[in-house]
Amino acid sequence: MSTLVLVHGFWHGSWCWSEVIPHVVAAGRPAVAVDMAGHGLYARRPRWFTEQPYDSEAVATEVSPVADVSLDDAAELLTSQIKRIGGGEPVTVVAHSAAGPVLMRAAEQTPELIAHAVYLTAYMPASDVSAAAYTRIPEAADSLVTPLLRGDPAQTGALRFDLATDDAAYRQRLYEAFYGDVDPAIADAATGLLAPDSPIGIMVGTTTLTQDGWGSVRRTYIMCTRDRALRPDVQAKFISEADAAFPDDPTSVVALEASHSPFLSMPGELADVIIPLG
Repeated sequence: MSTLVLVHGFWHGSWCWSEVIPHVVAAGRPAVAVDMAGHGLYARRPRWFTEQPYDSEAVATEVSPVADVSLDDAAELLTSQIKRIGGGEPVTVVAHSAAGPVLMRAAEQTPELIAHAVYLTAYMPASDVSAAAYTRIPEAADSLVTPLLRGDPAQTGALRFDLATDDAAYRQRLYEAFYGDVDPAIADAATGLLAPDSPIGIMVGTTTLTQDGWGSVRRTYIMCTRDRALRPDVQAKFISEADAAFPDDPTSVVALEASHSPFLSMPGELADVIIPLG
């Protein structure tokens, strides 16, 4: 079986897979979690997040230190990680949330390196359509994420959470958006590890999908039916659009009764789903 490469979504890092990897490795499947461009060890925190006193105006206006990170950059990094981990052999990549477009670009450019593309409640936009476009469709209207964002992404260059606030109601809404079925103590620890900024460039970039590129790679979509960040109807739209565009390679679909973060709420069940995907 090919090595599993696990890619986190926005604001998170490779740390979010720490509860899943032991289950996978115990089953005899090699697995590696990597950081996406602008995240984890590649994250850069804005001044308002580290300096005192708290400045609400800076939260809304300061240009992000990751504002220059593009979809091209993220895909280039992921491709280099895949090459290094697989040693030139194809790997199975599991992309969560906003890592979906990054995996799509990498698969379009180097389909020979990806044995199986797995989208875990992830953005899987149609050809030449940005992931950001799906945040504005009717199916996404009740997502809990958009009301949490601070500042104008066109000005700051980032999708920004105010992780320095002491507003208990704001932090509760953040919990409900991402960790609704996660043990509160684990969710609190995870929130403490989040980066405040994720680069808007990844969300606004587009990829032209072709039959010989992305369309030639086996794909599985893991739906999370209780997701309040990326709504189930939006997830279903990704699947239907992909299958309409590439009917000869339909998407395999698995459903988990989970929130946006099954790697924390049900790591064993998630591991059981991804282990057989070779």
